[in-house]
Amino acid sequence: MNNLCTDIGFNSINKKGEQLCGDHVEIVEQNENSFVLVLADGLGSGVKACILSTLTSKIISTMMANNLSIEDCVATIAATLPVCEKRGIAYSTFTIIRINNNSEAEIIQYDNPHVIMLRGGMNYEYPRTGMDIEGKTIYKSKLQLEKNDVFIAMSDGAIYAGVGKTLNFGWQRDSIIDFMVGNYDKKMSAKGISQLLLDECNTLYGGEPGDDTTIAAIKIRQRIPMNLMIGPPSNPGDLKKMQTLFFAKEGKHIVCGGTTSKLAAEYLGKPVVPCLDYIDPEIPPIAKIEGVDLVTEGVVTMTKVLEYANEYLDGTISISDLSIRKDGASRIAQLLFEEATDISFYVGRAINPAHQNPKLPINFNIKMQLIDEISRKLKEMGKNINVSYF
Repeated sequence: MNNLCTDIGFNSINKKGEQLCGDHVEIVEQNENSFVLVLADGLGSGVKACILSTLTSKIISTMMANNLSIEDCVATIAATLPVCEKRGIAYSTFTIIRINNNSEAEIIQYDNPHVIMLRGGMNYEYPRTGMDIEGKTIYKSKLQLEKNDVFIAMSDGAIYAGVGKTLNFGWQRDSIIDFMVGNYDKKMSAKGISQLLLDECNTLYGGEPGDDTTIAAIKIRQRIPMNLMIGPPSNPGDLKKMQTLFFAKEGKHIVCGGTTSKLAAEYLGKPVVPCLDYIDPEIPPIAKIEGVDLVTEGVVTMTKVLEYANEYLDGTISISDLSIRKDGASRIAQLLFEEATDISFYVGRAINPAHQNPKLPINFNIKMQLIDEISRKLKEMGKNINVSYF
């Protein structure tokens, strides 16, 4: 087994005046290292397009994940979805990307703009073979993966961006390739790549999209482990075990909480050096311990991390927004959202006496709920999560 993993990110903007997006992205895991992604673009816009794209993506992803042929998928969709009375078309366009064991990619495309592939930061023209299924031309590709390969799938809203406004004929695929190559950063995550391209589309539309626009990006990355410890164990006798496991783990180490930091410093035989600068008045300052990559306060900081996770997933903030902030919560978010692929939480169940003050809106369950919620959000970002309680 190679040391690669698959990073996935996607974002959408709705056509001006529409509450629902006519595009839909569906992801189905076959196993830990294999999955199917489908981006479907429903006919028209609004409710009808939303229903068509959702059904199309769910049917195809489920069938492909169960190793049915693309011929069966297309035939099933044609027989299942309603036919448009005006145009006589029964289903939406679609792009399928299947990753097998993080070593091979299969791309199947029907009428969406063709997937852009970057290898080494440059455009890579992968082979395509056309085939006729149910009277439709379907393109298939299969290729071996390399570290930092990037695949960018999009609905046709991307190539229509700017029509009649900033561009006469929209944003052609070659121009999109030039933009992505020119802005390529090997450190950027799939989510960051999709957001970068979608933001540019929205700019070309003048903030008033003339069509639903969706960008889905897949990046083949080397696994990067990250470890976060918060809270001392409920049984003091487990402290050494917890810290030994934590510091023995490969990857960067984040320690959260005043008591946790003090105990970690004692374990390492190093002092805690506080940083007294309040970069953000709402977030306690960080500290430093030699041998620890980041030291922060606990519950208040992690509550902010959860807030950032929600905003990051819905596109309200980007990693570039977080990267210019230096407070503890923003720095944790950068490490977990963008850099890490595999995240291990070490959570102590000890009750903090300070949290028992009835005047404070914090109790023992808050810490557990925070980690559960943050873990769930990180899984939505495609991270591999392991939580150990002590």
